[in-house]
Order: sequence, then C-alpha cells, then structure tokens
Amino acid sequence: MLVSNTKQILNLTSFTTSIAPKKDGYVRFVLISDTHCETEKLKLPEGDILLHAGDFTNVGRASEVEQFNSFLEEEKHKFKHIVVISGNHELTFDVSRHGSKLTLNDIDFIRSKLTNCTYIEDESLQLMGFNIFGSPWQPAHRGWAFNAARGKECLEKWNLIPDNTDILITHGPPFGYGDKTKGGNNVGCADLLDTVQHRVVPMLHLFGHIHEGYGMWMDDVTTFVNASICTSYYDASNLPIVMDLLPRVT
Repeated sequence: MLVSNTKQILNLTSFTTSIAPKKDGYVRFVLISDTHCETEKLKLPEGDILLHAGDFTNVGRASEVEQFNSFLEEEKHKFKHIVVISGNHELTFDVSRHGSKLTLNDIDFIRSKLTNCTYIEDESLQLMGFNIFGSPWQPAHRGWAFNAARGKECLEKWNLIPDNTDILITHGPPFGYGDKTKGGNNVGCADLLDTVQHRVVPMLHLFGHIHEGYGMWMDDVTTFVNASICTSYYDASNLPIVMDLLPRVT
C-alpha cells in the first residue's frame, strides 16, 4: 500500500487566517492553485515565496494571462519571489497538444505576457536555500493540456524530478492525497505518489487540479498540500495556505 502513516490536518486555520510570526531562519511560503481568473477578491498574506500550482486561467487566452499577470503585479510587493506552473487549463502553454492550431510563435507571445513571476515547466530552480521543481502534467483527462497516459507516459514525466528536490509542485495530485472527486473517486497518480514517497521524498508536495480535494496531509516526511482556491463550483472561497519551512540547503 502506497499511503502509510497518513494524517490529514483538518483545521487549516493556523495556516491561513491567524498567522503566527515567522521564526528566525525559516522561509514563509504562500501556497495557491486553481485560481481560474477568479482573483478579484483574493487577497494574499505576505510571505517570502508565493507558489501557484497551475490553472491560473480558464482556457489560456491571452486576455486571461494578462488578467492573472495584473493580479501578480498588485500582489508582488508582498513577496521576494513568485513561482508559477501551468495546469490542464493552460491550453495555450502546451506545445505537445495534438491538433492545436497554435504555432510556437503564438505560444511564445502568450507566455511573454506572464512577466511578474518565474514560470517553470519540467525544470528546477533554487530559491532561498530550497530546490524547487515544477511539473504541469497529470493523468490524461479529455482534451485538456499537459495530459499524460497513466503508466509509462506519466512515469516518464515524474522521472524528470531530481532526487534532491525539496519542494515539488505538480498540477495534478498523487494518489490518495487531495485527489477525491465529488463522485468519491481517487483520481491521483499512483506513479507520482511512488516517486514522491520512495525516491524524491521532498519536504513539501504542492498541487491542485481536484478542487474539492483542498486540504493538507502528512506522511512521515512530506507535507502534501492541495491549495485549490476555487471550489468544485469555481467559487474562489478557499484560503491560501501558509507554511514556514527551514531550508535543508545552506
């Protein structure tokens, strides 16, 4: 069984509405995902690094990217760094989509509108002592972006995650953590969970995608966070999640 010693943290208040002072040496992360152009009423708490786990648009229109970028412009004074990945709704960011009428120039033009953050896609960066890796993929669902077939194709994506990753951002959830749909089905990726728990073992695994899976869980090492801001009804009523972490890298 892949999920072991699992504890769900049901009360997120201490991570959201009542934020304690940050301890010396710690880095404060503000975690969000799945904002879907519903940022008008979203006010972010201050932190060191803002992480967004994808689906910042509805279908990836240039106007939607511009709207999201304007939101980041208003909020960026609160952070030292902002890191964003794509999700399945960023149709215009996925160069691999079959049948897409977008050219590479179209994709580059739309991506160029995202100026107020660091965008990563199957790549790493190091910030404030943390190795951070971001991946937009999830098991295939209909004709959305960044689809990978379960099994070999998904595992090929997860094999790109470096062993020394401290903070992993994926759009889709691992199996058994924040992945239960309204119909009661766990739709997360088992190969992603196996990669996280048995090879990479990050401090934090951030994701979204399944809006109704919002919450936080822990195993013996990793904290799993589904930070979807929008509910299953696309109401942006879930709160950002704040975590203070002590770097492992000096």
